Amino acid sequence: MEKNVVIKNASDVYLEQAKELDSEQKEHVLSRMVGKLPGRLQKEKLTEFEAIAIQLELEDEQLQEWRLKFAQINEKMSKKNKNKSKSKSKSKSKSKSKSK
Repeated sequence: MEKNVVIKNASDVYLEQAKELDSEQKEHVLSRMVGKLPGRLQKEKLTEFEAIAIQLELEDEQLQEWRLKFAQINEKMSKKNKNKSKSKSKSKSKSKSKSK
């Protein structure tokens, strides 16, 4: 599901969120970093807060994408289930008419 993501600067909203995290929460966010982000942090091109803020923003974007895809999957499943129930009800009505 991972894409080639262009790393951008951290937005103020996510910088604020990063500042509010305790050390354990920061550690969890840092442990989830992938791609170029850890390298930029290691090369000191980013501060820890900036890296955490960017990671939080990426995760929010991924969550929104996942929610959209999951909604589409649920919609398809619901259509399939409706079609199955329609065909079952047709089969039942045909079998009842044959038995009469």
